[in-house]
Amino acid sequence: MGRIFEKRKHKIFARNARVSKIFTKIGKEIAIAIKHGGPNPDSNGKLKVAIQNAKGANMPKDRVEAAIKRASSKEEKDFQEVLYEGYAPHGVPVLVECATDNPTRTVANVRLHFSKNHGSMGNSGSVAFMFERKGVFKFELDKINLDELELDLIDAGAEDIERNEEDITIYTKFTDFGHMQKFLDSKNLEAKSAELQFIPTTTKELSEAEQDEVLKLIEVLEEDDDVQSVYHNLA
Repeated sequence: MGRIFEKRKHKIFARNARVSKIFTKIGKEIAIAIKHGGPNPDSNGKLKVAIQNAKGANMPKDRVEAAIKRASSKEEKDFQEVLYEGYAPHGVPVLVECATDNPTRTVANVRLHFSKNHGSMGNSGSVAFMFERKGVFKFELDKINLDELELDLIDAGAEDIERNEEDITIYTKFTDFGHMQKFLDSKNLEAKSAELQFIPTTTKELSEAEQDEVLKLIEVLEEDDDVQSVYHNLA
């Protein structure tokens, strides 16, 4: 019984850590959006998207409001968005998207994560050319009617639409992100998440043991407090 409880407790702690990380990430997105465009989501599209993502992640309303209030104060840290590049084991390209109030600390930590996990950090531009920046909108299956809207979505900039058992994902060019958001607003459609992501142009296949080596580095990077997202081309 004790062993079963310990396993369950470990799973609960792991889930709580993931949720906390998501909320921290969204809090930084809110802070960056407010620094750039002010605290009013009606006139600040970036903040509106961040609040929408908070809702999609089930972030409590009081935590969202606290993040907005904190970001609007002069005491809030000034977060910078920084992108680091490198290679995981077996030549897998990796992009590490960070939001940090101390780039010196962050770059040192990211470099250490790479070196301790058999990867190597690269210069700016060393792997970014293997990825495309795209808008990615995710919807719950029952929140959007593709039969009615597919052509309109394509007109609004949808390059690709994927449907699986859990959700519907719409991809746009980087330059069409705002256009798609305006179209969705006009139809009162609220995405579960709306993000700009780096999508690999090609993928790489590895053996299971090799994948484990790569994923170990990815996991360590994702656990870093300054890291917002990690992208790679592992198939």
